[in-house]
Amino acid sequence: MTVLVTGSSGHLGEALVRTLQAQRRDVIGIDIRPGAFTHRVGSIIDRGFVSRCMKGIETVLHTAALHKPHVATHGRQDFVDVNITGTLNLLEEAASENVAAFIYTSTTSVFGDTLAPRPGEPAAWVTEDLIPVPKNIYGVTKAAAEDLCQLFARNQSLRTIVLRTSRFFPEQDDNPNAREAYVDANAKANEFLYRRVDIEDVVSAHLAAAGQAPSAGFAKYIISATTPFSRDDVMELRSHAPQVVRRYVPEYEQQYARRGWVMAPRIDRVYVNDKARVELGWQPRHDFRSLIARLETDDDILSPLALEIGGKRYHDRVFSDGPYPVE
Repeated sequence: MTVLVTGSSGHLGEALVRTLQAQRRDVIGIDIRPGAFTHRVGSIIDRGFVSRCMKGIETVLHTAALHKPHVATHGRQDFVDVNITGTLNLLEEAASENVAAFIYTSTTSVFGDTLAPRPGEPAAWVTEDLIPVPKNIYGVTKAAAEDLCQLFARNQSLRTIVLRTSRFFPEQDDNPNAREAYVDANAKANEFLYRRVDIEDVVSAHLAAAGQAPSAGFAKYIISATTPFSRDDVMELRSHAPQVVRRYVPEYEQQYARRGWVMAPRIDRVYVNDKARVELGWQPRHDFRSLIARLETDDDILSPLALEIGGKRYHDRVFSDGPYPVE
């Protein structure tokens, strides 16, 4: 089985190609930028390039996109071109080549404004049933591409699965208040409770989805670290998050105290991965509990794969305030 990975010079694309090559699978990585794990350089906007790359492919893992860090530096048309037209090109060619599985990497950012409850409201309990309300061109184009995937699954019988991934990038938070309140590792550790996932688990989710797609037809899944919380906690999380965390993972306090870290006082949303674990047979290895266990032995909170890939620059220049500008 030959696998086509788009965006192979990016975080997830590289992680997928690395993993597939380690498993001695036939894989072709494509990206607009050259890279150690990119075999063919070109744009998914170029239908001819996509057509040539799709020959002999059985599975497509489509990670290429313009992302949130590009919102302030790229025009809306750029997002439409890459995230919608590029995805359409891949779907068209995959359908014409009778590809067995098409896995689309989407984002929890499609939920947009539903992730910001008003004062006095409980934290958002985010499952696949929550209706997205995208708040920027990134979210809009990713949601539209999801709909394209569903269209091709229905009308062209292309077996397609959408994975809405939470944060897995290693860059610092774009929010200056978060950077001021927490050292970077502290901020990321907190996020494993409700809005972050290790890239190793994102890779395993894609491979699990590829295995299930031929019999699944079409489905969407949230891919995030398994939260320790239950739905009964959503109101208390808005005002007393440390108290809730203490009930589930009391050992976190000692490890945080050792490092001078602090727990987030409030949590406004919780991503729930139950459906992916049940239906895909996905078994994520990295969550807040396992992270605390690693801290007890002074290991890194990130997986070896995440450390091996390291950071990727979304832009060709460095900005004075934060890792990238915010619109």
